[in-house]
Amino acid sequence: MTFLDLPSVASWRHVGARTGFEVAYFTADHGGRRVAGVTTATEGSQSWIVDYVIDVDQSWLTRSARITGRTEGVTRTIVIEADGMGHWQIDGVPAPHLRGCLDLDLEASAVTNTFPVHRLSLPIGHAAAAPAAYVRAVGLAVDHLEQTYSRASEQVYDYAAPAFDFACSLTYDQHGLILDYPGIATRVQ
Repeated sequence: MTFLDLPSVASWRHVGARTGFEVAYFTADHGGRRVAGVTTATEGSQSWIVDYVIDVDQSWLTRSARITGRTEGVTRTIVIEADGMGHWQIDGVPAPHLRGCLDLDLEASAVTNTFPVHRLSLPIGHAAAAPAAYVRAVGLAVDHLEQTYSRASEQVYDYAAPAFDFACSLTYDQHGLILDYPGIATRVQ
């Protein structure tokens, strides 16, 4: 399936695990795409804000990201760069623990689940591993996250992240943007 071009803006309401909101803007940029957004939430007793600018190339491989997180009066910014072949740097320092990751996944965001779905272009009934550089909302720690996507139907992908003992079915729209991420987010625009 080929997805339609991305809209200029999309937004999600955090539901279940946290309460909050995310807004992302999409622009074509040098043969790829730029996703700029902000997500805010309260989870348990902690509130946070994460601003991000993520660049993906024409194949939907993450190439760079600038992420700023704020929580409890502390602000931190990190810059992540990738060569599109599984090698990463964080703030200019090689990050060998991320070797093999092709996607960036923000804990704070529903939009980053768009990247592997577009990149993989899975036919219905097929599955693929999609290891990601996983950025935590609080503190912006970056870990290697093993995850898989399996295309169940035209708009539904089964998603699993074994490290979190988490699996669900994600529903996407005709643009390849999440409509429903059970327990995490629901699309509102």
